[in-house]
Amino acid sequence: MTDLSNQTNLKASEIVLTDAERQPCEVWTRVMGYHRPVASFNIGKKGEHGERQFFQECRAQLAV
Repeated sequence: MTDLSNQTNLKASEIVLTDAERQPCEVWTRVMGYHRPVASFNIGKKGEHGERQFFQECRAQLAV
């Protein structure tokens, strides 16, 4: 791991990572009451996960 605590004013263009320095992001999801990594899903379940649509709920208006 690189210690960047003593470096200041870094710009995004100054930080360059090689593929060897990167690590994959592991995505987990809740399935039937417990959490599992998406990477362990079978092909069909991975397809279902990819088709999920995200939404944002709004607050309900209170009756006056």
